[in-house]
Amino acid sequence: MQEDARCLKRKVTFGSLDVHPTEKALVVHYEVEAAVLGGGGGPVLGERKEGQKIIRLKSLSPTTDVAALAKKVVEECKFLPTSHLPQVEQLLFYLQNRKSFPVEGKVEKKEKQLVKPKDLTPFEGLELNEQAIITKVDEYVELLYEGIPEKIRGSALILQLARNPDNLEELLHNEAALGALARILREDWKQSVELATIIIYIFFCFSSFSQFHAVVSHYKIGALCMTVVEHELKRHDVWFSQAFTEHFLNFCARESAPENGSLRRDQDKVLRKYQGLLAKQEQLLRVSLYLLLNLAEDTRTELKMRNKNIVGLLVKLLDRNDEELLVLVLSFLKKLSIFLENKNDMAEVDTVEKLGRLVPCEHEDLMNLTLRLLFNLSFDSGLKAKMVEVGLLPKLTVLLGDENNRQVVMRILYHLSMEDCFRGMFAYTDCVPQLMQRLYEHGKEDTEPELISVLINLAANKKNAQVMCEGNGLKMIMKRALKTKTCLLMKIIRNISQHDGPTKALFIDYVGDLASEIRAEEEEEWVLECLGTLANLTIPDLDWELVLKEYNLVPFLKNRLKPGSADDDLILEVVIMIGTVSIDDACAVMLAKSGIIPALIELLNAQQEDDEFVCQIVYVFYQMVFHQATRDVIIKETQAPAYLIDLMHDKNVEIKKVCDNTLDIIAEYDEEWGRKIQSEKFRFHNNQWLEMVESRQADEPEPYLYDNERTNLFYSADGIISADGSVSPDLFSHFQPQNGDSHLTGDMSDVFDQTSSSPGRPATAYGFRPDEQPLYL
Repeated sequence: MQEDARCLKRKVTFGSLDVHPTEKALVVHYEVEAAVLGGGGGPVLGERKEGQKIIRLKSLSPTTDVAALAKKVVEECKFLPTSHLPQVEQLLFYLQNRKSFPVEGKVEKKEKQLVKPKDLTPFEGLELNEQAIITKVDEYVELLYEGIPEKIRGSALILQLARNPDNLEELLHNEAALGALARILREDWKQSVELATIIIYIFFCFSSFSQFHAVVSHYKIGALCMTVVEHELKRHDVWFSQAFTEHFLNFCARESAPENGSLRRDQDKVLRKYQGLLAKQEQLLRVSLYLLLNLAEDTRTELKMRNKNIVGLLVKLLDRNDEELLVLVLSFLKKLSIFLENKNDMAEVDTVEKLGRLVPCEHEDLMNLTLRLLFNLSFDSGLKAKMVEVGLLPKLTVLLGDENNRQVVMRILYHLSMEDCFRGMFAYTDCVPQLMQRLYEHGKEDTEPELISVLINLAANKKNAQVMCEGNGLKMIMKRALKTKTCLLMKIIRNISQHDGPTKALFIDYVGDLASEIRAEEEEEWVLECLGTLANLTIPDLDWELVLKEYNLVPFLKNRLKPGSADDDLILEVVIMIGTVSIDDACAVMLAKSGIIPALIELLNAQQEDDEFVCQIVYVFYQMVFHQATRDVIIKETQAPAYLIDLMHDKNVEIKKVCDNTLDIIAEYDEEWGRKIQSEKFRFHNNQWLEMVESRQADEPEPYLYDNERTNLFYSADGIISADGSVSPDLFSHFQPQNGDSHLTGDMSDVFDQTSSSPGRPATAYGFRPDEQPLYL
């Protein structure tokens, strides 16, 4: 055969690609097929062998260009086809973000980084003096068929092997070992806490790697762990009840016989027994919950846990004092809290109350996890109210000085400050002074967005605004804002300026600075904030006429009133500014002469669907009709009263209110418009009554039948309504003016009050009450 041999043929076939379980490396699986070819070219002798190549990536770091590194790996590794470049890049990205898992359970101290549950020791104690050997697995499996002590020893030896990730692959193929462990756990977990803990820990080692989750699910270990956790919590309630009862009886006996030393020893014995049981149980709970947390990477598995009340079980464990167990529980709850259904489950139990006792605490990781969970829950309005109710606000304020947790604390405070009902409570804590001090200390550095956001919200409350302005607070913020042109800082100032009282008077010194910023060629958002601040300054002592003239603001205001000349928010602030300065008589005249009133009417036509625009424009008219000069311009030279008549029945209550007040003033000073306004109000209210009557007739077909005959609702007596339903021409004769004007005139209130069918009820101002019969004159 050697004589016929001509050459050796070798073929390499790519199999699969995976990441190394513990190192930053890729594992390439391939198959080598070697054949010896004979003289005829056919294979004489052949053999196949599987192999793997480990590509270690020592240069991989959080800043590495993953795409470039993937190309380099594919180019240099001959076993990798170029078509697998996307897969290589995806695995490299996973390795770049994966946290290392210390198999022996040593916690690596990481600076400014939250320790994850996988980085903690899930099991301690129950160690054996003998060393486990992978080749003796079958011997260890045989021990699993003996008594409880032998089962504990055999499973403990297998656990030693499972804690080394290099052995997991081989243990995975030993179905006899895994099957026996799963069976024993199902049958004997109630008989021995130690045995249950060790076996669950073995499967926990598999659950630490995503590729082995299918094996853990195959043996239904997750469902069994849920049963174990639920059962152990019930056992704890029984233990606690028994320990409390015995402690109480011993205490009573000691009170009756203080010198009895045996009772004290019995009491200490009960306490030690309870603590020993609790320590073993918490080890079992830790390893069970770790396994469940690993399996919860799959959202479908997590949903199954939720259906079995995983949230309720975890929240119940928040009463424990073991810090490592609490870190695990909080990590699990934090992961669950990102889903709405789980958050709602947490809202139904006392989650926030139990978290409140952990704030603050000495354990750094426990404190950080508690705050992060509270932050996730603080998106819910009801849970925010619960946080305030349990007294978390002053506790969070104290934590503002903690550099490690300040950012997440600031975010929680931001969510709380979004609610109007909670803002006033900040004034009774040290929160606002601390935030202002923090703002002052930043100096020229970029200010934290969370810090400014909280201050913006808190400034909307009058008490907080007063605290902010204490000392040189307002001066500091104003100086910083004008120097850096920071819009968020100006938002704080703008919110402070809206409150009446001593705080608003402090702004007199800065009117010129703000006015000059409006005229300068600045960003529109910056101008908007400065203009909004000025518009809030309704200060009696402020000479607005001087401000308008000195900074030439009238042309600016008029030009910005044109639809489309700027963003709608800026145009709206211009309207509000005009309303503010119109309080001054001289300013109102100046604006009227500049032609701003027609510009406002044009803007009203363009923005008639925007209630805020309409309300503010009508308010400007309301301010201007107070002054004789501007009142004459509005009444005689514009159609503003006609627009107001059209708007006085608007669905928006505020618009309707301002229109009514404005029209009342116009009607008082102009007789012709007064008749038109009164006539329109009379017509509208009578239409309301007629619509009410028609709707009643439609709903109740026979409301006025008597002896099978319908009585005429509109009586024809006194010439009010004729038999054919037409209105008598003498109906309104009482209101006809001497000059023959067809508009209604006179005061209707006396007639209404005299004819009202309900004397104790105030009559409708301008016509029939919709819930009463028509009024006859």
